[in-house]
Amino acid sequence: MNKWECTVCGYVYDEAAGDPDHGIAPGTKFEDIPDDWVCPTCGVGKDMFEKK
Repeated sequence: MNKWECTVCGYVYDEAAGDPDHGIAPGTKFEDIPDDWVCPTCGVGKDMFEKK
């Protein structure tokens, strides 16, 4: 499982943990997150994340 970091605010999406507060189950790969998902901290899109 990988981790992806928001280049704007530093939020880290951990594929193992998911984002259950926003409907993303643990174990969900970043590429499988819906395209309309946004950073839960600052609201930018997936295109602003880079693999750690």
